[in-house]
Amino acid sequence: MSDLRLTVLAGGVGAARFIAGLVEAAPRAEITVVGNTGDDFLVHGLHVSPDLDTVTYTLSGRADEVRGWGLAGETWATLSRLRELGAETWFQLGDLDLATHLRRTALLQAGWPLSAVTAELCQRLSVPVRLIPMSDQPVTTRVHLEDGRDLHLQEYLVREEATPPIRSVEFQGVGEASPGPGVLEAISGADLVLIAPSNPVISIGPILAVPGVRSAVVAARRVAAVSPIIAGRAIKGPAVAMMLAEGLPASALGVALAYRELIDLMVIDGADSGLAAEISALGPRVHSCPTLMTDQGARRRLATEVLRAAGVTPAAGGRG
Repeated sequence: MSDLRLTVLAGGVGAARFIAGLVEAAPRAEITVVGNTGDDFLVHGLHVSPDLDTVTYTLSGRADEVRGWGLAGETWATLSRLRELGAETWFQLGDLDLATHLRRTALLQAGWPLSAVTAELCQRLSVPVRLIPMSDQPVTTRVHLEDGRDLHLQEYLVREEATPPIRSVEFQGVGEASPGPGVLEAISGADLVLIAPSNPVISIGPILAVPGVRSAVVAARRVAAVSPIIAGRAIKGPAVAMMLAEGLPASALGVALAYRELIDLMVIDGADSGLAAEISALGPRVHSCPTLMTDQGARRRLATEVLRAAGVTPAAGGRG
């Protein structure tokens, strides 16, 4: 029987690695992950869910840790053939990865909701957490550029290499979306809600924008966030540019501002301890520790540190 209920809002590589540490730090915990689907994308007619897949591949031990995305042992014969046939191949899908998207697309076309498809894939790959999409309805993150272009997030991140200046970010369709099955219950029933070290604008922002989710997090008994920014720099991805576009400081303080009124605890890297007073003035307690997840040991130590700082431990049944 689980002695601790944890719910993680997650998107991106940093989130997946943090959750991998959490699984080891709290092996008996019931862990539910609410995954971002704002960057879901049709590629060659296939439904790709990058953030859901990153969590799935990482927690099943199949992720390519060197490249930071996709599957280990990947091959690229299909991509090479598509390029030869004149298809656009800037979004790289490997041969092993294609199997995931073929299966997901077939099940969706058969009438399965995305939440059921995700549960099926996780069961097949022995993923040790419950992974729920933020919504079964499509929500699309669009990036509006200073040059007037309106791009899908993946076009901006991959094809444009996240370089053009951003004017704003929009979550199209979010007003018509509803939380995925079990999302609100996982948040309200958690001993601790964790906002993973993810981009606050494009990874966590879409989740919180789904009607009902933000208010559920506000009402949760404990909420802690881990900053993905260390000393003004993002470990991976365009978090700095995104935060600046949203009028937020590109720092751990900016992350705290993004989650203002949501969190009880803000975990920052020791390099940002000088910001602790400003962050605590916003309301949350602040805890500083090493947050760079260089290997699995560092992921486990960070997760353990976050649980302790939040006042919950597996042995204490979530009460601190």
